[in-house]
Amino acid sequence: MPTLIGEPARIEAAGTKPKLIDEYIGRVNSRHEAVSIAHMRSPSGWEEPGQTPEFEEFSVVLKGMLKVEHQGGALEVHAGQAVIAHAGEWVRYSTPGPEGAEYIAVCLPAFAPFNVHRDH
Repeated sequence: MPTLIGEPARIEAAGTKPKLIDEYIGRVNSRHEAVSIAHMRSPSGWEEPGQTPEFEEFSVVLKGMLKVEHQGGALEVHAGQAVIAHAGEWVRYSTPGPEGAEYIAVCLPAFAPFNVHRDH
């Protein structure tokens, strides 16, 4: 029988401004370790520390622009676009645009504080 996810779990976000993370599938809300799926809403000017995660992160931007810095430069991912951040590669996410960003993030395996490896 299919499992209904009645509502997401609100996850505390890292970064400089309040960001909303609603996890639908993942370690917290559905006890899945293989994948996490979250709805992210980041205000203008939000940025988080760099990270070298053990997971791949697939982000689909629904509104605004998500900036993804990497060792070779930076990408601006706009509404209607997606980006894949590969496991073991350094990235840093931010939303410098005037409207911030709304996006869906899928992590394989699931996001966890112990496997994100944020810069200090």
